[in-house]
Amino acid sequence: MMNISRESPPADFLTDRVYTSTSANDSQPRDSTSIPMALAEDKVREALKEVIDPELYVNIVDLGLVYVVQVGEEKEDGRHDVNVEMTMTSPMCPAGPQLVAGTKNAAESLEEVDTCDVKVVMEPAWTPDCMTDEARDHLGIF
Repeated sequence: MMNISRESPPADFLTDRVYTSTSANDSQPRDSTSIPMALAEDKVREALKEVIDPELYVNIVDLGLVYVVQVGEEKEDGRHDVNVEMTMTSPMCPAGPQLVAGTKNAAESLEEVDTCDVKVVMEPAWTPDCMTDEARDHLGIF
């Protein structure tokens, strides 16, 4: 006959999990804890593609106007502050205020973003070389 010893689980075995049930008929508890996902720069850049230059009809990311996207540390509520450095196609770009507001709104539309600060920089100066191939094709620049 085999002797099987049953040891008690550690005291904190279930303390780091919260179990919930969505209905009285559920017999299996569901683990409602989730692993927080860090907000990635790529996700913010993807959201910024919703901001379209009103004169060129190309998004600001593919135009190469977005130089820096910096995601801050995760806060207690799981959200982040984001800093964006961007430029304009020219220092007197008439769409500048619209693009800055659109950038802020697009970033802050992400659930993981608390606030977004946008800084307009003129160095390095924007050139058509900053554009993606898709943007060049759209504009007919070869």
